[in-house]
Amino acid sequence: MAKKKEPAKPAADPSKLKVQDHKTLDALRSLAQEVLDYAERGRAPHIEVPSRSLSNVRFNQSRKIIEMGSGTNRRELFNLAQAKSYMQTLLVSSGCKQLIEQGKTTSIRGMFYLLKHTIEGTREETFETQDECDPIIEDVEVMLDALREELHLYAQKRGEMVGRITIVDKGDEIDCSRMGSGGYGIPSIVEPDIIQFKKCEADFILHVEKDTVWQRFNEDRFWEKNRCILTHGSGQPPRGVRRLLNRLHHELNLPIYCLLDNDPWGYYIYSVIKQGSINLAYESRRMAIPGAKFLGLRSNDFERCQLTPSVQIKLNEQDIKRAKQIAQYPWFASKKAWQKEIDMMLKNGFKLEVESLISKDISYVTETYVPERLEEGVFLD
Repeated sequence: MAKKKEPAKPAADPSKLKVQDHKTLDALRSLAQEVLDYAERGRAPHIEVPSRSLSNVRFNQSRKIIEMGSGTNRRELFNLAQAKSYMQTLLVSSGCKQLIEQGKTTSIRGMFYLLKHTIEGTREETFETQDECDPIIEDVEVMLDALREELHLYAQKRGEMVGRITIVDKGDEIDCSRMGSGGYGIPSIVEPDIIQFKKCEADFILHVEKDTVWQRFNEDRFWEKNRCILTHGSGQPPRGVRRLLNRLHHELNLPIYCLLDNDPWGYYIYSVIKQGSINLAYESRRMAIPGAKFLGLRSNDFERCQLTPSVQIKLNEQDIKRAKQIAQYPWFASKKAWQKEIDMMLKNGFKLEVESLISKDISYVTETYVPERLEEGVFLD
């Protein structure tokens, strides 16, 4: 899949590369050397890619996180069905090596265009679409036991933070209590060499599902009145948000409470934050937060908060199917409180969004609902 050679870009001064960069480069070079060794010994070149399928994932009961098993899938150069994915894997590896050596980063979209070209003498494209490239990037991550960010790749920012904490982001000091209406946009790369925690006066973190709800909390300055940090992830939080929450929880010992919709999607988001995701099981140790608590919405909130029937959203067949699947997750199956919660939602026959609390009062969620839940201290775990 080689394309026409262009003048090599100058590499960054090796002395300026970070320790992690050297570690990642060593892993990339070892991969390349392994491929070369097979060829020199006259053996069919192949690589072993850890399987990211459900069958290769298990729940670690003692650590309370999802972990990847030892299963692998072999990709062979001389297997017609595997040749393209084999070469794509090496191509992504080469692209990451180039980024690290040059001391530069790019988005996963940028990596797609960096590597996309027509193979000389053919009409074949290295990558047809972004959807074809992204899984290969994840394969390289798990092969090298490296975060995407350690490969110098980042994703679009999708999440914000405001509250009683001062951070240092690439040398710039940022007081997150003085961010106006916008908040601090949580970047994709939030590792300690990029972001440091300088001062924290927060007692806990409140993570809400959507930016619309986050805006209400920010406008009401909930974080100031309740000495906390307020975050959101625009639905299922991206990896940068999850990694930052993980660091805040473990490095600053801050409890994390989640305010999510009372529906299967809200339950799933909580599951991903708490135990990790099946697709990213290989990174659970750096992203999962087993100590996170589910504050609400709860299935009894319709009656408890005396909401009107107009805020009910009828469960559809997909909702019902998904709720039953979630109830069978190993980390929920043995918890009576969660089984009762999901069963009540199914019996209700409807779901509720956090925004439904606005029907009580525009600031009911910030001034009544969450403060009462925090004072009671009764959460789903």
